Amino acid sequence: MQTGENEQALRKILDMTRLISIIILGLHFYYYCYAAFQVWHLTAHLTDSLMNNIRNTGLFSNFHKSKLIALGFLVISLLGSKGRKDEKQNYKTAFAYILTGLLIYFISYLILLLNVQAVTLTILYIGLTSIGYLLAMTGGGLLSRIIKDRLNNDIFNKENETFPQEERLLENEYSINLPAQYHLKDKLRKSWINIINPFRALLVLGSPGSGKSYFVIRHVITQHIKKGFAMFVYDFKFDDLSVIVYNNWLKYKHLYKVKPEFYVINFDDLTRSHRCNPLDPSAMLDITDAMESARTILMGLNREWIKRQGDFFVESPINFLTAIIWFLRKYQDGEFCTLPHVIELMQLDYDSLFTLLRLEKEVDVLVNPFVNAYLNDVMEQLEGQIASAKVAMARLSSPQLYYVLSGNDFTLDINDPEKPKLVCMGNNPQKIQIYGAVLSLYVNRLVKLVNKKGKLKSSLVFDEFPTIYLNNMDSLIATARSNKVATCLGIQDFSQLRKDYGREQADVIMNIAGNIVSGQVTGDTAKQLSERFGKIMQDRESLSINSQDTSVSRSKQLEAAVPPSKISSLSSGEFVGMVADDPDNKIELKTFHCEIINDHDALKKEQEGYQEIPVIRKLDNSIIQRNYLQIKQDIQDIFEGERERLMGDPALKHLIIKK
Repeated sequence: MQTGENEQALRKILDMTRLISIIILGLHFYYYCYAAFQVWHLTAHLTDSLMNNIRNTGLFSNFHKSKLIALGFLVISLLGSKGRKDEKQNYKTAFAYILTGLLIYFISYLILLLNVQAVTLTILYIGLTSIGYLLAMTGGGLLSRIIKDRLNNDIFNKENETFPQEERLLENEYSINLPAQYHLKDKLRKSWINIINPFRALLVLGSPGSGKSYFVIRHVITQHIKKGFAMFVYDFKFDDLSVIVYNNWLKYKHLYKVKPEFYVINFDDLTRSHRCNPLDPSAMLDITDAMESARTILMGLNREWIKRQGDFFVESPINFLTAIIWFLRKYQDGEFCTLPHVIELMQLDYDSLFTLLRLEKEVDVLVNPFVNAYLNDVMEQLEGQIASAKVAMARLSSPQLYYVLSGNDFTLDINDPEKPKLVCMGNNPQKIQIYGAVLSLYVNRLVKLVNKKGKLKSSLVFDEFPTIYLNNMDSLIATARSNKVATCLGIQDFSQLRKDYGREQADVIMNIAGNIVSGQVTGDTAKQLSERFGKIMQDRESLSINSQDTSVSRSKQLEAAVPPSKISSLSSGEFVGMVADDPDNKIELKTFHCEIINDHDALKKEQEGYQEIPVIRKLDNSIIQRNYLQIKQDIQDIFEGERERLMGDPALKHLIIKK
């Protein structure tokens, strides 16, 4: 450390050096302008003797030699000077002074070539040389006041928040690989988003227009089909994703060991829709399957019930619907076990309905509280329990829905190794409430069948996931990994998931997803993601100015790698996120903040060549109406047949309820 004495000694040395420079310049003037000094009577015998001795040293052997030596001492004195720092000073001004001063300092020699009086020449020469000397000295002083390490001019701290990202392409038989580019300091570098373990779930977030489908979900679909996955796609805006699935199925189906079939469920255009019974009796093995189906369909129709599970007036309608589903499953080995038959059976009057349900012993336990309430004339309670289910289910009473739900073109076990399937189910944003409930039932039954051991690897893609209700989605993510089920959930914002699923389920889904790719999101979602991505070491600089000195200090500090404000201002195609690895493929750089690269021209050309989903069957309204009326007639026939059987059997006659 420097002490006060050292600083004072240094200052004295510098002053002495500058004084030597001035003395040498003065001797130069005296020697080469001696005639003028004689006129001014500024000469003496002693000084002349002294100058004669100095001349013998060779100082004046060349006109510019003494000037250069004087300038050299000036430079030495300036090197050690410590002027007060000024943030406004710059090199341009300092060098302008220095160069101008040096030019005048040396060009003053030309004055001596003029044919004028010696005194005038001396005054001009000394004046110009002194001005040049002073300008050079001033410029040198300014150099010492310049802050060499200026503060970073990156207003938004963009460069400081960059960090290294994965630049290797890590690919395996399950992976999704997205090419990207990112900034590292001031350089643009190529990178890859390697989702090498999609079985740990992929969460794709982003506000409308952020590019979730175009930059991420479409590549999940195309790459997984190419790698031989069975697939289910929930297409919220049908047929945006379905047409991609269909055309990639045409392109890559020859790569599968067993050629898969393509199926589509579409309630708006029945000619381009297959038929499928979500309550297929062969897949409904016990009453718990019926209860899950009942819960799913009613939660889908009454989304506010999701947050009230366990309430008496929520669980009672579920039990009631469970009883009806299981009755039809057991009746004639499930011949009439379809959702349309369930809806129609619910509409029977209480006498007829309870008489039928009491025939099935497994259902008797569920239906007994309702029968007792009815027989004891507790109608207000009974209506509160049953009417909410009947009213909700009645909204599904549509010939179009009945037609699709009562058929059996395919089963929902999409990952059956012997019969793999690619299934697309389309919603309609204008009919979310009705279609969403039915599709929720499809998805619930499909997940139950898919999540089993010994099946083909499968991929479940949900665009706008909160628009359907899938009970125990967190359990699917947690357990399906070992069964090779990859789940991709598209969500606009965490608050949207929380609104539709409740805070607890939403938190669980958000936290157990191993892979996250997020476009622009705001608010709590951005904060939560920023915390998840962690912190990086960033440079910090500060400028301190006082009356004595100006100082710049540098430090390093842990700050958010991707702050919430950055996530809130991402452009379309820009994504942040984190990937999960597995024991075979370790990834050290899991976090990314990059722009996904799409070949827009190639994708546009590919899209222009897409074929439409073909017409599956010719239909007219009479066929749809005939199916609708047949279902109603089936229920009447069931009731009439069972009533006659009960009336004719004295041992069963007591089961008939009459009030």
